[in-house]
Amino acid sequence: MPGARVALTRKDAAARIERLRRRIRHHDYLYYVLDRPEISDAAYDRLFQELQRLEAAYPALVQADSPTQRVAGALRAGFTTLPHSVPLLSLEATRDPAVVRRFVSQVRSLAPGVRFLMEPKLDGASVELVYERGLLQRAITRGTGREGEDVTANARTIRSIPLRLRPAGDRPRRLAVRGEVLIGLHDFEALNRRLREQGTEAFATPRNAAAGSLRQLDPRVTAARPLRFTAYEILAMERGAFRTDEAALRALQAWGLAIPERVALAAEPGEIQAYRAALAAARDRLDYEVDGIVIKVDDLVLRRRLGQTSHHPRWALAYKFEPRVEVTRIDDIVVQVGRTGLLTPVALLRPVDVGGVTVTRATLHNREEVARRDIRIGDQVRVHRAGDVIPEVVERISEPGRVRSRPFRMPRRCPSCGARVVERGPRTFCPNRMSCPGQLRDRLVHLASKNGFDIPGVGPEIAAALVNLGMVRSPADLFRLSQDDLLRVPGFAPRSAEKLVRAIRAARPIELDRFLDALGIPGVGPVAARRVAQAFRRLDPIRQAGAEQLRRTAGLGPVLARNIHDFFAEPRNRRVVADLLAAGVRVLPARGAEGALADRRFVFTGQLDRFTRGEARREVESLGGRVGESVGRGVDFVVVGADPGRKLAEARRLGLKTLSERQFTALLGRARRVSRAPVSWQWR
Repeated sequence: MPGARVALTRKDAAARIERLRRRIRHHDYLYYVLDRPEISDAAYDRLFQELQRLEAAYPALVQADSPTQRVAGALRAGFTTLPHSVPLLSLEATRDPAVVRRFVSQVRSLAPGVRFLMEPKLDGASVELVYERGLLQRAITRGTGREGEDVTANARTIRSIPLRLRPAGDRPRRLAVRGEVLIGLHDFEALNRRLREQGTEAFATPRNAAAGSLRQLDPRVTAARPLRFTAYEILAMERGAFRTDEAALRALQAWGLAIPERVALAAEPGEIQAYRAALAAARDRLDYEVDGIVIKVDDLVLRRRLGQTSHHPRWALAYKFEPRVEVTRIDDIVVQVGRTGLLTPVALLRPVDVGGVTVTRATLHNREEVARRDIRIGDQVRVHRAGDVIPEVVERISEPGRVRSRPFRMPRRCPSCGARVVERGPRTFCPNRMSCPGQLRDRLVHLASKNGFDIPGVGPEIAAALVNLGMVRSPADLFRLSQDDLLRVPGFAPRSAEKLVRAIRAARPIELDRFLDALGIPGVGPVAARRVAQAFRRLDPIRQAGAEQLRRTAGLGPVLARNIHDFFAEPRNRRVVADLLAAGVRVLPARGAEGALADRRFVFTGQLDRFTRGEARREVESLGGRVGESVGRGVDFVVVGADPGRKLAEARRLGLKTLSERQFTALLGRARRVSRAPVSWQWR
């Protein structure tokens, strides 16, 4: 009967399964490594589905490296930490061609005929893969550079990571490879669209998306993300060796790993400059983020002679691109009012694409900066995104013969409330703190921020609508809003209104330090707020303290102590605080500094994944510890995140204890359990 399936013997099934696995691995190699697919997606799917059916019928024939075994497992409790085969160091970075020439010259002094391998500097999440007997055994995030988190279960879901290396050439018995997990730009945009449709916060950058997707506790989430892996360095290898990096990359590709595109060799600084210029010109056409090029000594024996510092290898250099700069024209200059009353001139620009982002506004900082640059309405200017993020006017472009508009002048009255402005140095302020709508809008946003009451949903647009509709005339009014009130605000539906009201109610009990931060006292951020809260424990003594008492008791500087005293001495501010308390806000007393981490000093370096720097600081200080900015002999722990800075090298030089983020989290858990009991922490 046509179409009927013929039953296979176990031997025939085993042979067919092995043929299917070989064909699927071959097509994976063509697609993910060589970018030369030979069959359609539909044909590939038919092969894959046949393999799934046969393995389901003969479960004893399923192997760990089968293409079907990329299916993600269940949710896990957390990540374990594993050491790297060798330290995963950072690269020394520069934008200065003189530094590149000096680097080339220094290497040439040891080896006159040396060649340099050049490749794009990929902007993703760095990972080590370890293969034993050709099978993937471990995948470890960069972490501290010496150890990272075990993300093997997640890495197995990434289709460009082979579960089994191809048996090409002299495949090593054991292989450790470093590479980058990436998300393509088109995939990144599609992922963010999907997240927004689901009501989930979108990722800020493709790098954040790649790192966040790789570190999901649920591998099924990782499997659903469009991740890909590119290998660029052999870290360690058992049996066999290569003379050059170029040969090592060719071997990685032959074994089934994708390697960087546009790899090239150079012998002269001029060739390096030409390669960088060509890649910079092609940058906007690439479907992945690059922020420069990597220059590496190609001779691997010479690399060992050159060695490394504690932070970076001496045989490689990152030559970064200049910030993206575009030319546009200023259509207008407006003045915006911040929560402290500061008036900031802002250039309204003719829309211009700067590095894939449409820029229409750029800060001009203050009146003296505008005068120094002589920026006027109608001028042609160069704009860049500082750090590839914040739009900024770089300079005015001279246009001989063009009649320019009059020089810009800051207004004499606040554009939001009409109050006469005051000037303090180069800055201009509106003194009407209590009833200026512009200040009130930003004060509401600050009040509801994570370091304050932490009320999700009260962003700039909602705050502006509440103020403009007259529904919030003081901060306390926010805590009196009802669901019916919010339904009058454009964009709110019954469900979203109810959600925000619940969030506002849940925020009413607030820790003392966060309440002080939320008030927006000039100069008082999270650090000063915690110091004052722990010194005084309750709100009333702070409200009644003199400047000298604040300075002496909380260890504040004279200016900050005076700012806090003056804030609470001002009748209108006292009325704001009283109104907040009358609206149901309950300020919780501080827990003091006699916790399990009392007198322990911490310093943080690098990027933490589970905490923001502010959250980590709050955790330490809530248990009595202290957080500093610099490494010294009085520091007890240096907490090391991803991409640590020079603090890590200094900590090692001084012999200080370092903690990975996982160890830091465990320490916090133990400290909470023992509460105020004395603790002696021992870490291997």
